[in-house]
Amino acid sequence: QVQLVESGGGLVQAGGSLRLSCAASGRTFSQNNMAWFRQAPGKEREFVAKMSWNGGSTSYADSVKGRFTISRDNTKNTVYLQMNTLKPEDTAVYYCAAVQNGNRYYTAGAWQYWGQGTQVTVSS
Repeated sequence: QVQLVESGGGLVQAGGSLRLSCAASGRTFSQNNMAWFRQAPGKEREFVAKMSWNGGSTSYADSVKGRFTISRDNTKNTVYLQMNTLKPEDTAVYYCAAVQNGNRYYTAGAWQYWGQGTQVTVSS
């Protein structure tokens, strides 16, 4: 069992930055891949970024590449999402996910555990 708690969301103007955090507990955090997804109103949950268990590899959605950075601190059981140059289209609820099953990491169904989400709103 894994518990995930996101924080750091809020309201920011376009061009601004936010850093999201996801604190994990319950299962050995350092042995699991982690990811961030987001879901805008009326849309499906979409992949944002993923990091391997040891931080050795990352993947990003094309829409955030070059603006967002995923990182993790296994000593704190926490994964982060640094979001720069935010755009109004980045507005969504952001979710942390843990324990990847299979290779299709870019699909929500590949992840076993989810946090409750944190709202990010970018004003124009």
